[in-house]
Amino acid sequence: MEDFSAIERRASRIKLLLMDCDGVLTDGRLWLMEEEGEHKSFNTHDGLGLTLFHRADLRSGIISGRSSPAVARRARDLGVEFVRQGDSDKRQAFAEILEEAGVSEDEVAFVGDDLPDIPLMKHSELAIAVADATEETRLAAHYVTRARGGHGAVREVVELILKAQGRWHDVIEGYLK
Repeated sequence: MEDFSAIERRASRIKLLLMDCDGVLTDGRLWLMEEEGEHKSFNTHDGLGLTLFHRADLRSGIISGRSSPAVARRARDLGVEFVRQGDSDKRQAFAEILEEAGVSEDEVAFVGDDLPDIPLMKHSELAIAVADATEETRLAAHYVTRARGGHGAVREVVELILKAQGRWHDVIEGYLK
């Protein structure tokens, strides 16, 4: 992990925040239902964090190896622009999103929790692992959150980026009046 001033420099360049879903936006547990469905639990702090991120005219996306209607719905509700699910090759989805968004690897942050996320982290300006990520994933990160996946880690990342860019107070000002 880098010193905090280096992390802030990286965060100041971010235009696109990409993340895994299971283990990042959720706690990683899957509740399988009797009738082919599954249940996922999302944290409202992460949700507001993404809303604030978008208010700062920044963009976000989810790249998940699994497919879930719940993820599509949550992404839609929060205004997450790029959603790729069920991709066995996350690297291809990552490259396609960067091209579609018109950003370079130097302008993207990626948040992961497990081994399939490491290649994407290695191609990101700001590689982030959630607190309860695998050891290998934490070692590949520039920054490791204090919060666990599904427990406010994405909100922590959003605050880090917006504060490094000097935008935090502008996006929260309406809540403080």
